[in-house]
Amino acid sequence: MIAIRRYSAADYEALLQIQKEAFPPPFPSELWWTVEQVEAHATVFPAGALLAEVNGEVAGSATSLLVRNADRSHTWEEISDNGLIRASHQPDGDTLYGIDLCVRPRYRGKGVAAALYEARKQTVLQLGLTRFAAVCRIPGYHAVSTEIGPEQYVSEVKNGKRSDQVLSFMIKQGLTPTHVLNGYVEDEESLNYGVFVEWRPPGR
Repeated sequence: MIAIRRYSAADYEALLQIQKEAFPPPFPSELWWTVEQVEAHATVFPAGALLAEVNGEVAGSATSLLVRNADRSHTWEEISDNGLIRASHQPDGDTLYGIDLCVRPRYRGKGVAAALYEARKQTVLQLGLTRFAAVCRIPGYHAVSTEIGPEQYVSEVKNGKRSDQVLSFMIKQGLTPTHVLNGYVEDEESLNYGVFVEWRPPGR
């Protein structure tokens, strides 16, 4: 059984374990969450700090904040305040913006990520927000980057002509790709491109 709850600074070791397993070397350890970042998530916007447990064992986590004008060009560092969210969280924002989601490898394919996305949608509904949004990777793009541009790649994934490990999953969760951002985050597989995706409640 998957249970979703808010995390706090007391969950730091559990959150760090998720990150260690989800992003093993050569992923740089300095990019894992720090105690300071976790404390900021839990105090600045508790509703956006989510932890997933399967039969009582931590399995995944997701972090979000509230923003306005999310469609503008931006980087991960800018919109997340380098992961601290203190300077970028806008309490009157209309968009729940996801800056991180990770699942321990042994729990992948078991519905943990889907449960976290469903919890984010419920947060949008509970807070009366316009939408949930995020910028996702397109790790399959590097293999065809000499043949087509990122916009065409996204269009073909959206239309089911191609499959992408991350973007296809986002679409399956009901999120709609809207535009491509260049230089969103350093990512060799995606050639530093990110895809803005959003979910809006029916009628909004």
